[in-house]
Amino acid sequence: MLGAALARAGHHVVAGYGVSLTSRTRAGALLPDVPLVDVPQVFARAGLVLLAVPDDALPALVEGLASTNTIRPGQLVAHTCGRYGVGVLDPATKAGALPLALHPAMTFTGTSVDLQRLSGATFGVTAPEPLWPVAEALVVEMGAEPIRVAEERRALYHAALTHGANHLVTLVNEAMDLLRSTGVAEPDKVLAPLLSAALDNSLRQGDDALTGPVSRGDAGTVASHLAEIAEFRPESVSTYLALARRTAGRALAAGRLKASDAEALLDVLAEPPSVP
Repeated sequence: MLGAALARAGHHVVAGYGVSLTSRTRAGALLPDVPLVDVPQVFARAGLVLLAVPDDALPALVEGLASTNTIRPGQLVAHTCGRYGVGVLDPATKAGALPLALHPAMTFTGTSVDLQRLSGATFGVTAPEPLWPVAEALVVEMGAEPIRVAEERRALYHAALTHGANHLVTLVNEAMDLLRSTGVAEPDKVLAPLLSAALDNSLRQGDDALTGPVSRGDAGTVASHLAEIAEFRPESVSTYLALARRTAGRALAAGRLKASDAEALLDVLAEPPSVP
């Protein structure tokens, strides 16, 4: 995806590599004129190499590249993992590479729509200070905005994005499952306007956007929710409880929930309901 974005910006993508059939198919669709070759050939041809691999696979990959003398001195080597900064590229740096960490804060589908989403997105960038202008230029050329992320804060940065985006998918799908249990045939249509408004309000207003029974201290309503969920979707009880407790804590801290109203609510949230 980033290769296609750089190609759109005018860079010449000379080669690519993909392990799975899915990745090779995506590369063929997004970069149809770019040859897929083996890894040493990619490094031999390119002045900038992007390592787009799962986070857990990156350290061993870099070690292997360095130990086999695949990396050329002066070559820009960038990875796209959120968890790591440039420290994970130390073996490559010792071999003469110029390290960059460029993580797009965006979820991708592997289709051309991703290029549109990339425009206006943010990249978490970690780079040695002399290379910051290079990293900044690459991100801006892709139509995105770079932000500096300190080396020692990369994991926290990535945790924030994962907590927000990945867990949002889980939450939305659990809500749709609950609606299906009520007989609603198209839960996405019910939730789309509500969730869009809630997301927009949250980004604009922070905790002031909190609404609903937890923020009002409606303990009876929350108790009825838990009883119904325990009967029809018991696997969702723990999720509801965890989020309701955290919501209550934030509502109290923000002054949205009065301490006097919170006592009964917190009693309800203290233990999960028993399944009938």
